Amino acid sequence: MLVFRGPAAKDLCDPHLGATRRDVLRVGGASMLGLSLGSMLELQAKAAKLDGAHGGPGWGKAKSVILLYLQGGPSHLDLWDPKENVPDNVKSVFKPIATKLPGVQFTELLPKLAQVNDKMTMIRTMSYSPNGLFNHTAAIYQMMTGYTTDKVSASGQLEPPSPKDFPNFGSQIIRLRPPEVPMLPFVMLPRPLQESNVVGKGGTAGFLGKAYDPYYLYPPGDDMDMGKIDKVSTEDLKLRPEVSTVRLERRARLRELISEGMPKIDKAVANYNLNEYYDRALSLILSGRARDAFDVSQESDETRDLYGRNTFGQSCLLARRLVEAGTRVVEVVWPKVANSDNHSWDVHSGLSKRMKTQSAPMLDAGLSGLLADMDERGLLDETLVVAVGEFGRSPQRGLSTSGNNNSDDGRDHWPYCYTACVAGAGIKRGYIHGESDKTGSAPLRDPVHPGQLLATIYHAFGIDPHTIVLNHLNQPRELVQAEAVTSLFG
Repeated sequence: MLVFRGPAAKDLCDPHLGATRRDVLRVGGASMLGLSLGSMLELQAKAAKLDGAHGGPGWGKAKSVILLYLQGGPSHLDLWDPKENVPDNVKSVFKPIATKLPGVQFTELLPKLAQVNDKMTMIRTMSYSPNGLFNHTAAIYQMMTGYTTDKVSASGQLEPPSPKDFPNFGSQIIRLRPPEVPMLPFVMLPRPLQESNVVGKGGTAGFLGKAYDPYYLYPPGDDMDMGKIDKVSTEDLKLRPEVSTVRLERRARLRELISEGMPKIDKAVANYNLNEYYDRALSLILSGRARDAFDVSQESDETRDLYGRNTFGQSCLLARRLVEAGTRVVEVVWPKVANSDNHSWDVHSGLSKRMKTQSAPMLDAGLSGLLADMDERGLLDETLVVAVGEFGRSPQRGLSTSGNNNSDDGRDHWPYCYTACVAGAGIKRGYIHGESDKTGSAPLRDPVHPGQLLATIYHAFGIDPHTIVLNHLNQPRELVQAEAVTSLFG
């Protein structure tokens, strides 16, 4: 069967280009079916119109996305899906509290978020059913790319990032929807995706090539340094400091001359193929947009306090500044490696203390501050905000589900049912999607697979989730093999 898709399926970097050499060569094979080059181009044009008319609720509403990736797997039962009338080893040790939505409860760990949950949709039925992924790295990779991988090391962990990997969804978005202003298209901060010694898996452009990798903003300091964002360096986004004063003055004048003559230059080179990446890099450095966006000290103390004076909170604030400046995709990775202690969400033990005094207060202030601030600024109209981990935690405390040792004050990995929060870009406000069973073990109705969540993100950008991309072997692959959950949109 012949399938003619729109320009997004091209095997070139530029989605706006017409027929490729590959297309022309295919005409030879198609001619036996009576298709000429002209006929093929006509069919492609019609396919492009169909792709553009994909439509449906929420189609094309998003111009940017902020993913708050709660790496480590937060316990849904101890945050935003508490259960009553269950055995003591299932029931949360934290008291339930009312929220802005009648009949919807959080635990006492999220008092601020409870006051803004009318601005978002909660998906209480995220699930890897029927096949659960209990390993952090495997689940992270699936969440970020939409695909699983069979390449596993002897230790049971996925192998390090490879140029053959499926691309992070953010890389796919900026390839198909490049920024409209000279700005970093995709930023990942403040640390890489990681479990144990597997660093960055699922966080690269993979077979798309390094041109679509995120800009990795990893400030110095360890994971317990709560002031990391104040140490952000933008040295690679400005002219080199060792350039002399005279040369700086000459460059400044040259820039003025270039600006004055730009219309004539544009006309003169209109018929030449200049290096697009060089042009983007030059525009980015000269514009100063990225440097200004990274400077959170420009914000008032009141705003910085709203988000929380810690790495996660200030990363959320920086994410808002980046999308405000024109960045398409920002991924805020929870500032603690998945398989670790302290404020990691991987609470195999010490749940009651770690969640109450470390992780939950940071999430509560950061996410609530982001939603409130962006809503007040009107940024939620065209920015999709997603908060989700790679899985949830086991309903029964102390039970081993992944081969780990768990104390009575801990929960193991649980990919069969957990919660995600989504807001903005046409997403319904004050909506609860689906329902988990009485112990939070499985969805009762409307389950959402991580692949469907990615499909929904693509849909919000006006990108067909089934758009074809060619991998490193020139094999056609869909962005994700799932359908968007359009019922999330108003």
